Order: sequence, then C-alpha cells, then structure tokens
Amino acid sequence: MTKRIQLGAALPLSDIGGDPATVSAFAQAAEALGYDHLCATDHVLGVNVANRPEWGNRNTSADLFHDPFVLFGFLANATRTIGFSVQVLILAQRQTALVAKQAACVDVLSGGRLRLGIGIGWNQDEFTGLNENWSNRGIRSAEQVEVMRQLWANDHVSFEGRWHNIPDAGINPRPVSGTIPVWFGGHHEKTVQRAARLADGWMMLEHPPGPEAIKSFEKLRGLASDAGRDPSAIGLEVWMSPVGEPDEWRREVEFWKAAGVTHITCNNGYGRYHHKRIPETSLSAHITGLERFIDAVRDDL
Repeated sequence: MTKRIQLGAALPLSDIGGDPATVSAFAQAAEALGYDHLCATDHVLGVNVANRPEWGNRNTSADLFHDPFVLFGFLANATRTIGFSVQVLILAQRQTALVAKQAACVDVLSGGRLRLGIGIGWNQDEFTGLNENWSNRGIRSAEQVEVMRQLWANDHVSFEGRWHNIPDAGINPRPVSGTIPVWFGGHHEKTVQRAARLADGWMMLEHPPGPEAIKSFEKLRGLASDAGRDPSAIGLEVWMSPVGEPDEWRREVEFWKAAGVTHITCNNGYGRYHHKRIPETSLSAHITGLERFIDAVRDDL
C-alpha cells in the first residue's frame, strides 16, 4: 500500500473557456475543495479540420490550450497551496533551455509547486509547423531531460551532447529546490523504457483497473530495477472521471492504491480509451463534478 494518494483536477478549458475570471474560479474552487494539484495539457498548433475530413476531433484549431507555463504563472497568484502539473508538454517541439527557464520561473513564482509532465507527441503536422524533427523526437527528449536537470541544479552548465551545446552558461532564476519533478506520459515501449531510466513518475492512461494495468506497472518496475533504480521512487498517475456512482469511484481508488498509484487526476472532460466525460460543459457542472468526486473518495485516498 502507498502513502496518501495525491488528488488532482484537470482544467477543462475546451469546455469552460480560458478567460481569466473563469480559469481563476475553477482553480480556486479546486483548491478550496482540497485538491492537491491542477492539471493542464499542451498543444501549440491545432489543424484546420475543414481541409482534413479524415482527421477526427483530436487536437484541432477549435480546441483551446493555454500555454501551460503562462497559465500556471497566472494561477500562481490566484491560488496559494495547490500544485501545478503539466500533463503533458510535448518537449521535443520546444527549445530545451527555454523550457528549463520557463519551468523554473513558474516554480519560483508558485513557491515550488510545479510538476512537469513530458511526452513525445503524436501530431506530425504540429512538429512541421514548429520546424522540429519528428523522427528523432523520442531519443532527443531523453537528452533534453538531462540538459534541463543540469540547468536547474547548477549556476553554470557546460554541456556537449548529440543535440545540445551549452558553453558554460546558466539560467536565472533556478527552481526553489534545485530541481523540478519530471514525469513521462505515453505508452510506447520506448517511452516506458525511458521513463524507467529517467522519470520521477509515469502517467498511465491506457488501461482501466485490471490485470493489464497491473502488468504495465510491473513492466515499468522491472525496467527500473534493471536500470539500477528503486522502482518505488517512481510515482504512478492515472486519470478518473466523476461519471457513474460514488461506490464505483471508491472501489477504483482502492484498486489503484493497492496497485501503488501515487497520484490520481479527476478529469471531467476526457473521453478516450476507457474514460468517460461528463455530459455538461458549464463551469458550475465541472465544479459540481469535482465536489461530488472528492466527497466520495476523500477517505479512501
């Protein structure tokens, strides 16, 4: 069994919009209800589906994504205790030193409340529009993590790698504690291998409670052991939704806790894989969903 599970709330920007008052109201409501962190996702470009009839409804220009660093920098002053979790930043689309600097600034302005989730992305058009290499994004992101951690930990860094060359330079400010937790999202085999070697935690969204989820956690732990790491030092996160009955939610939380999950994010608006979204889209409906969920599971965390 794990320690108390940390409970988060995903910001449903595509439903509620992104104006300052609405975003602040959601964040402050989640904090007042007792949630431990806020989750925001990241995309820079969304495609024009009018010219891509086969695309579907994932990551289009109609979907609202605030830049997570700008969003959490803003919310750092609207909240006091709730943490901020990027789930996930497509790291290979961005300049590494700039991400390290942006993340450090949010961490300092929030008093050390940032957790940075990273992923390799799935939208090749987005990489094209940002003039970044799609083909090497996974392996390049591993070096990016190394560079960021050196920049966070040291006043000055001299680094010569395959994709990065830093000539005795540093960022200022640096994070409150000298580092920022880096979590990995994604389910590709190579992503899990990199997470086992490098990550502070892994975000697993693919499997519902059951044997496949357990198998995925065991695989990560085995790979971590093979890499000489303590598997218990790697956090595990899943998403849940306030759809269904409270007894179902409590049973699911009990399952995840027994499986070693350390973080759960309540996501009202996510409908992929086995997840279900709430039918309503208003701010009040989303806050009501958060309230019902935490009231039901608080004692089981």
